[in-house]
Amino acid sequence: MIRHFDSILEEARKSRGVRIAVANAASDEVLEAVDMAHREGIVEAILVGDPVKTKEIMEAHDINPDEYTFVEAYTLQECAEKAVRLVHDGKAQILMKGLVDTSILLKEVLNKEYGLRKSALLSHVAVMEVPRYHKLLTITDAAMNIAPDVDQKAELIKNALQVTRALNIKEAKVAVLAAKEKADEKMPCTLDAVALKEMDFPGAIVDGPLALDNAVSKESARIKGLTSPVAGDADILLTPDIEAGNILYKSLNFLVFSKGAGILVGAASPIVLTSRADDEPTKLHSIALAVLMSQVKED
Repeated sequence: MIRHFDSILEEARKSRGVRIAVANAASDEVLEAVDMAHREGIVEAILVGDPVKTKEIMEAHDINPDEYTFVEAYTLQECAEKAVRLVHDGKAQILMKGLVDTSILLKEVLNKEYGLRKSALLSHVAVMEVPRYHKLLTITDAAMNIAPDVDQKAELIKNALQVTRALNIKEAKVAVLAAKEKADEKMPCTLDAVALKEMDFPGAIVDGPLALDNAVSKESARIKGLTSPVAGDADILLTPDIEAGNILYKSLNFLVFSKGAGILVGAASPIVLTSRADDEPTKLHSIALAVLMSQVKED
């Protein structure tokens, strides 16, 4: 089991020749992140977009363009299409969102002819290294699915398990979060938790409903008399909706100085969507996590 981002970076450096296709790379933040990963020996990059604009930005940041491959594209749709095709055709193993609207990129990802659709839905998965927790925490969904129903939550779990497999977690412990530990008809997410607990997820133990404190604190679980194997030892936190997921993710990122990474899962290849508000380590960790995922062979 990988417990720290330093280990993720170390493992990613062993994966030689992994290529990342960047859709519209003409962005200061994106190029800095990609160059950081390149200098770490994690990826080789294919920069899709206007090569003149891209090289001007690279020059401003002392990035050597001779170490990169360029693919010409001059509209956002063309940038997205060509980057997705590179991954579809096996010329790159990871897709990264550059200076292009997420909706435009996802439309190409879902294209029936050359897209990367694989699972029933795409979802955002965050991995956090929290100072007070004894291992990495995986959180879903903080950015994609607004109010998932129980079937969609099952898909969120399956997608998150792709990430935990890349972290060498053989049997992931999944906490289905709510505000209380008992089913309550007035709180639909607790009923979803009960239903998910009864489903079969190979490679996972699912329990819920669990409040956040019980999911991550054995002492809290002991005080409340909970004997679940997930309580106090969760690997995956499944949040009730996007508001809860987004608030939890950003709270850990901005209030407690955690290390983090975010990735889009459910496509045939991992997709890196970094935010301009993300710090440099988060961007680097996200790319490194994508590299690890690209090396996992699905059953």
